[in-house]
Amino acid sequence: MITIDKKVIIDYSGNMHKNLLSTAQVANLLGITREAVLKKIKTGEIKAHKVGRNYVISKADLPIEVGGELTEAKKRVIDKAVRKTVQEYGETLRLLGKE
Repeated sequence: MITIDKKVIIDYSGNMHKNLLSTAQVANLLGITREAVLKKIKTGEIKAHKVGRNYVISKADLPIEVGGELTEAKKRVIDKAVRKTVQEYGETLRLLGKE
């Protein structure tokens, strides 16, 4: 049986889009409720596209640790965080590396 969440990510030929997830699938991946996913969509924490009365979420828009893509923008954010950490805690990191 296909639920409404799964139906919105099936194209006209009946093939499942591999890069799109339903709100229920994202909830399962994140370990939260579907309602929490909808709240995150409304607050902008999760980027989603509305299809009819439902939402679909691209895998690329998910955090990396739950199967999202590592895009150039995400790489820049990670690089900036690493540089800041090394700048602020470089000596501590060097000392920890010696232990």
